[in-house]
Parts: sequence; structure tokens; C-alpha cells
Amino acid sequence: MRMKGTGMLETGRWRVCAGLLMVSCLWGRVSGENWPRFRGPGGAGLSEAKTIPVEISERDYRWRVKLPGKGHSSPVVWGDRLFLTCADDQGHRSVVGLNTRDGRILWTRVASVTPYSQHQFNSFASSTPALDDERVYIAWTTGQSLIVWALDHEGHDIWRRELGAYHAQHGSGASPVVMGDVLVIGNDQEGEGSFIAGLNKRTGETIWRNERKSSRASYITPAVYTPLNGKPQLIFSSTSHGLTSLDPENGKVNWEVNPGLTQRCVGSPVVAGDIIFASAGSGGGGKESLAVRVDPDRPGTQPAIAWELRKGLPYVPTPIAYGGLMFLWNDGGVVTCLRPQSGQVVWKERVGGRFFGSPVCVNGKLYAISMEGQLVVIAAGEKFEVLGRHDLGEGSQATPAVAQGVMYLRTAGWLMAVGGG
Repeated sequence: MRMKGTGMLETGRWRVCAGLLMVSCLWGRVSGENWPRFRGPGGAGLSEAKTIPVEISERDYRWRVKLPGKGHSSPVVWGDRLFLTCADDQGHRSVVGLNTRDGRILWTRVASVTPYSQHQFNSFASSTPALDDERVYIAWTTGQSLIVWALDHEGHDIWRRELGAYHAQHGSGASPVVMGDVLVIGNDQEGEGSFIAGLNKRTGETIWRNERKSSRASYITPAVYTPLNGKPQLIFSSTSHGLTSLDPENGKVNWEVNPGLTQRCVGSPVVAGDIIFASAGSGGGGKESLAVRVDPDRPGTQPAIAWELRKGLPYVPTPIAYGGLMFLWNDGGVVTCLRPQSGQVVWKERVGGRFFGSPVCVNGKLYAISMEGQLVVIAAGEKFEVLGRHDLGEGSQATPAVAQGVMYLRTAGWLMAVGGG
């Protein structure tokens, strides 16, 4: 690990960080009934639900349902409706709406595309939908272009847009997010034509479009950073731009820290108080990282690089911050717990398995599903402790969702609900 600066903080800054973490927790509590995007509210991956078991048995399943196709996208939930995407190898894609009470499939909308080349571990249903109280939003690529599709919760068309060309060696997977009245779409691709766009979520019309440099495709879903006395910012990471903060209302760049990342960004950035962290990699793991410290009193100022870590990094899984700690759950099943303010490693342990899905933190416990289909539960604290393991019966690359006290787990072809009151 390479340190930038002294690593020591004044007492006042510690109080600011604690306040930011408290705001994050309150946001999670207020939004706990819904899970409207990849990794839930703000992309933080946090839930305070106390009804999710650690050791899972057959009696803990509320229901299981066979899906009409495979995929790596994660479930999203609003009220009593759950949505996800599926696909097959022939390019038939589907958006599926289910009832959360019994897992009953309410509707399926199919959209076909000519199959195109992608990474062997990718799928034609890797992008997670985004939700608001009226619509579900899907971002898909055809191998040549990026398409955004808005449906209502009953599966009826609202609008559809083709936003332009898309080219990437490994296919696509970045997910959209809703910020107020704006649907934000990231499109960092290979070749020319990268951009981030803000669309009117009701009509699909372009509100703003931020043109970007292109190099390696980025597969991240943006995180949300909200200063105590400022507006929410969207945080993107990419090879060409490093870390970028955007105003979701107008697409204006608040700041950008670009130390020259050389690897591909797949796992999303994570916010831990006034520290924002991102990693990049290639092949089987993370190779480089970037942690910056923002000034919460001056939200538009350029952050300073805080520290860098080069070992134990995740490439595909997104890290998680909880309880003043940060947890890096990497592709090879090694979990690192560190202090985000300094980058100091608290512990590093192997849980085993391979992971492309990201962990979520539920009531102080980390849950993640391995590619082999094992749900692993560990304590999110300063002491490493494996709390539970459960075989889901099929491999998975999806991230769990938690809403209304229930955890939803997606394997390649099945969806299941666990826990609840």
C-alpha cells in the first residue's frame, strides 16, 4: 500500500465523516422498503433488515421460481413487484415482472437481438434494471448500439430510445440509475463515442449529454456521494477518466481525479464517509486502485489522492463500506477488511470460491454468492468470522437484493426469496 499524506485526521474531520456515514444509514432506513437499482439505494448495498437468517435451511425459503432464461443481472424491487432480466444464447431477451409475495410471474416482455461476441463469462442479461414508483428502465446493447427501454410496472411500453453506437470486446453490463427526474446512462466504450447521458425519465428525451474519451469499456454502475450540505453527486470510474463526479441534474462535472488508470473498471466505486474508492483490473483479478478524499465543506473542489492498494483487490465485485470499515471481496474469494480513512488493513482472509457477484451488508453481516452457487455469510467487523454457508444448487454471478425484510437470490436460472417476518 502506498500512502498519500500523513493519514492522520483532525477531530473535526472525523466528526464530519461520522455524520456522512449517519446520513448514509438514515438514507438506507428510509429507502429500506424498496431496492430500486444495482446494490439498492445509492448503490451502497446496505440493509438494516433483521429478518434474514445467517444459517439458511429449507424452511427459510418463502418461494422459488424457475426463470424464463438465464442472466447475471440482479433483482430490483418496488413495493410488491420484483423485476429482472433474462436471456438465452440465441439473443432472446426478456424483462420479467413478479409478485414478491409468492414469486408468481405476472408478465414477460421479450426483445430479440442478433447474438454478438462477448466474454465467455458475460451474458445478454447482465445489466440490472433501475426503478421508480411508476417505471422500470432497461439498458441493453445490440453489439452495435445502446438501447434504453422504459416500461410501466405492468409491463406496458412507455418509451424506447437508441442512444448511439456501442462497441466493446467483452459485451456490455453497465446499469442505469434514477436520480430525481433524470435517468442516467453510462456508456464508456471502446473506440470512439463514449458518453454519459441524462434522460427525462418520463419521456426518454435527452436532458444532457457529457461526451467522454474512449479507451477500455467500463462496466460500472455509478455510486452516489451526498455531502452533508450539498446535492447528491454521481461517481463514475473508468480507465480514461479515473474518478469523475457529475451533477445528475445537468451533467456538469464537479471534479475529476485521473492519475492514469491502465486497467478496466468493472466493479463499481464505493463511498465511505469522505473517502471514495475504485479498483480496476484484468484477467482474473484487480490490479490497481484509487482512493480519494473529498472535502465535505467544499463539494466542488478537487479531491486529494488518499492512498492506493495493489494487493487483494477486486476486479468484478464491488466493495462495501459499513461501520467505519471497508470490505474488499475479490474475485478469488479473498476478503480484505481495511480502514477507509488510512487504507490500513485490519485483516485479510480467504473464504474460498470464485466471485463475480458483489456482497451486500445486512444488519452487520456480509452476504455474497459464489460462481459455484454458495451463499457465504461473514461478520462485517474487525474480527474475521464465517457465520454461514449455504448451497443454492446452481452457479450465480448476481448480487442479492433486500427489500421489506426479504432477501432475493438469483442463480443462473432460478430466483428465490429468503427470510422475512
